[in-house]
Amino acid sequence: MERTTIEDLYKNAELVGKSVTVAGWVRTIRDSKSVGFLQINDGSYLAGIQVVLEEQTLSNYEEIVRQNVGASLVVTGELVLTPQAKQSREILAHTVQVEGGSTPDYPLQKKRHSVEYLRTIAHLRPRTNLLLAVNRIRSEAAQAIHSYFYSQGFSYVHTPIITGSDCEGAGEMFTVTSLDLDALPKTEQGTVDFHEDFFGQKTSLTVSGQLEGECMAMALGKIYTFGPTFRAERSNTQRHAAEFWMIEPEFAFGDLQDDMDLAEDMLKFVVGWILTRCKEEVAFLDKFISTGLEDRLWQVKESEFGHITYTEAVKLLEKNAGQFEYPVSWGMDLQTEHERYLTEQIFQKPVFVTDYPKEIKSFYMRLNGDGKTVAAMDLLVPGIGEMIGGSQREERLDYLQKRMQELGLEESQYQWYLDLRRYGSVKHAGFGLGFERLVMYLTGVTNIRDVLPFPRTTGHAGF
Repeated sequence: MERTTIEDLYKNAELVGKSVTVAGWVRTIRDSKSVGFLQINDGSYLAGIQVVLEEQTLSNYEEIVRQNVGASLVVTGELVLTPQAKQSREILAHTVQVEGGSTPDYPLQKKRHSVEYLRTIAHLRPRTNLLLAVNRIRSEAAQAIHSYFYSQGFSYVHTPIITGSDCEGAGEMFTVTSLDLDALPKTEQGTVDFHEDFFGQKTSLTVSGQLEGECMAMALGKIYTFGPTFRAERSNTQRHAAEFWMIEPEFAFGDLQDDMDLAEDMLKFVVGWILTRCKEEVAFLDKFISTGLEDRLWQVKESEFGHITYTEAVKLLEKNAGQFEYPVSWGMDLQTEHERYLTEQIFQKPVFVTDYPKEIKSFYMRLNGDGKTVAAMDLLVPGIGEMIGGSQREERLDYLQKRMQELGLEESQYQWYLDLRRYGSVKHAGFGLGFERLVMYLTGVTNIRDVLPFPRTTGHAGF
């Protein structure tokens, strides 16, 4: 079947006055005796197309007007302009074929449903305007990420999903095993004997591809990963999920400033891509989900990002301590309310916070000359807080070993990682960007569950 997408109907003026065939799902349908009207959407465009049904033209007119919302139809007819109507064009149907019927209890009727309700029907919610807009922006953002790094000479690499090392050192990892959970083999000490497991050792789902990414950067120079990551963190906040996607570039012969330059340039590129290619979706989300969304995105694209050290940020926050639920003090990890105050109230634009205390950052970050802070950066953006976290990596073997000892990390598990510092070590840097955090910012959606097609959170793994 040769068919035209609804996007083409709106964007290709040459189709007006010609016979076209579209296929999609019914959003609304009504019968006015001898004339009927239906709205159909095929997922290619946020707006649907109105189809006019005339009893004297359609041999199966009664069958079509009796269809329920959600039915899938194939429509052939003439595309005509309707400048005086709400929609700019419509199809005068010549033939309509029922591809698949629907029942009266179809869960998505012509009304606004709450996002909480939509999560209970995750298999159908992509058909709503909200999820259609979100998923189209999600798709375009992924394309923008790949296009940007390709244009900058980065190689796209795939790092393991199953790993034997904990990149973050936090221990919040999902164990991967083929062992019989009802009859686990035990060591003499009473612990699980992973020597009998599939890999012969304890393995987990990755929390980050960074460590392996560093290996690749030490050969290819500039690389990035873009893949699924997992955190067994029992958090029910709007910003955390157990399964999500991460973009992680790593590059050799670069420092923290280079890292921030890359992060800023990449984010502006992606935002510009979305503003250009997803105008209808951004306008819809601005109107119904997050007022001022388009202006905020333009501000990101056109502003020069701010810079402040962690120590300077804490001093500013302490002066405004009455604004916060959580007290501020040097050495603590900044809370979302602190991050948003910095970027929304003080800078009123995206801002990099750098040089965090080593105690609240990962073992692989380069120790600064003061011995107290590390060459780390977080990019804070209005409306969300932290979006990107990165650092210059510790390239000095003795410093890295000392830090691992302080944290009680077993060197034997990271021997390959330490080898990078033995064999031609260079200064290098990188960052991690949670893709869902980015999509939340691009769409104005405030809950991560609504930018993931099938969210995995603590206690929830349906569909």
